[in-house]
Amino acid sequence: MQDDLKIALIQSDLVWENPEQNRLNFTKKINTISHSVDVIILPEMFTSGFTMHPKDVAETMDGITVSWMKNMASKINAAITGSIVIKHGENYFNRLLFVTPTGEIMYYDKRHTFTLAGEDKVYTAGSKKIVITYKGWKICPLICYDLRFPVWARNTEGYDVLIYVANWPKPRIDAWNALLKARAIENMSYCIGVNRVGLDAENNTYNGCSAVYDVLGEKLTDLQLNQEDIQMVNLSKNHINIYRNTLKFLEDRDDFSLLK
Repeated sequence: MQDDLKIALIQSDLVWENPEQNRLNFTKKINTISHSVDVIILPEMFTSGFTMHPKDVAETMDGITVSWMKNMASKINAAITGSIVIKHGENYFNRLLFVTPTGEIMYYDKRHTFTLAGEDKVYTAGSKKIVITYKGWKICPLICYDLRFPVWARNTEGYDVLIYVANWPKPRIDAWNALLKARAIENMSYCIGVNRVGLDAENNTYNGCSAVYDVLGEKLTDLQLNQEDIQMVNLSKNHINIYRNTLKFLEDRDDFSLLK
C-alpha cells in the first residue's frame, strides 16, 4: 500500500460521435504528462460526447477503445479511467472502465440514467456499485447524474476516493460544484469530478469546473474555466486517516438498506 496516490485530471473538449479522433486527441494529451502518475481520469463518454445515438458509436469490451486504454495504461504505467458507450447483447451501457497497466479491467455501469435527456430510453441502467482496490487505495467510480443521489455514493465500504466522470452542462454547474464538495464532506473521502468543456452537437455548453476536494471539503485544484486543461494532484492516505480517526463522523451514520 502506498500513502500517496498521484492523479491526473484531463479536462477536454470532445469531438461529437468520433471515437477515432477523440482517441487521437487523448493520446496527445496523455503523452504531455511528464511526471509519474498513478491514475489518469477522462470525462464521461470520452470517445463521443453525451450522445443519445449509441448505435453510432458503441463498441464491445473487445473493441478498439478498450484496446487503446490497455495499451496507453501499459505505456505510461498508470491506470486510465473514463466512460464510453458499450454494447452487450441488445443493450447499450454508459460504462466506466478502469484499466490498469497490467491490463486488468474493472467496470461500472451508470446507475442513474439522465431522464431529462432521454438516456433512460436508450441506455440500460446499471444495478451494481463497485469499489476498486488499486495500489492499496479503495476507489469508488460513478458517472455524472449519479452525483445527485447521495444514498448511492454513501460510504459504507470505507472507500478513500470517490470519482465522478461527467458531461455536466454550464447552466447547472453550480449544482456540480456544490454536490462534489458535499459528497467529499459527508463521505469523509477525496471526491474528484472530471467534466468536459466545449459545445456539443445538441448545443449544450460545458465549462469544466473539474476539481478535487479533500475529506473536509477543501478544493485542491484550479483548472482553467472553459478551457482544456490537465492538472496533477497528490492524494494522501495519511490525510484521510487523521481526520477519520479524530472526527469519526462516519461511525455515526444511519443504518439502512436499499430495496431496489
